[in-house]
Amino acid sequence: MAEKTDTADAAPKKKGKMKTILIGGVALLVLVGGGVGAGVYASNAGLLGGGHAAAADDGKPKLVPKSEQKHATEGGEGGGHGGDEAAPENHGMKPPAGEGGDKYASTYYPLEKDFTSNLQDSAHFVQVGVAVSTPYDDTVITNLKTNDIAVRSAILMALGDTTEEQVMSSEGKRQLQVRLAKAINDTLKQKEGFGGIGNVYFTSFVVQ
Repeated sequence: MAEKTDTADAAPKKKGKMKTILIGGVALLVLVGGGVGAGVYASNAGLLGGGHAAAADDGKPKLVPKSEQKHATEGGEGGGHGGDEAAPENHGMKPPAGEGGDKYASTYYPLEKDFTSNLQDSAHFVQVGVAVSTPYDDTVITNLKTNDIAVRSAILMALGDTTEEQVMSSEGKRQLQVRLAKAINDTLKQKEGFGGIGNVYFTSFVVQ
């Protein structure tokens, strides 16, 4: 009789232990699940892995894809990338796949006032209007405006190193465009740590 009683008492104890184990297991799952969820949220919010958040916005100018330029223009936000010049060409239609064009949008900016300089070893002088383009966001143009005096000085120095022969031919003018772009980028790199000017264009060109 004593053995039966012991067996009967053991059964409830085993059930009690099983309930305790199950409750503990559920609590552990809740804690683990909550921890994972919190980790995912923190990661998405940029609270963890600060390197990812820093990479998203490192303060440097960003390339502007043409799709973003078009979206900004259609959305009425302007964006400053190409402005009214780009709109008539698009007409709300996507260009055929595989047909030319740059991958990134171009922002054009004309420098104020023409540049006048004597030509090297010549009695003549050149007067040019200059505009620049950049595939980057408005940061580059802002840097250009901020360092206007230094940029103008660099352009005048480059013009002063130009010969009469160079300004009389199309090839010489193209070479001058490259030299001016380099002079501007070198100045911006020195002042801001980043150039970003893609091309230089002449809006006027007079040799006298």
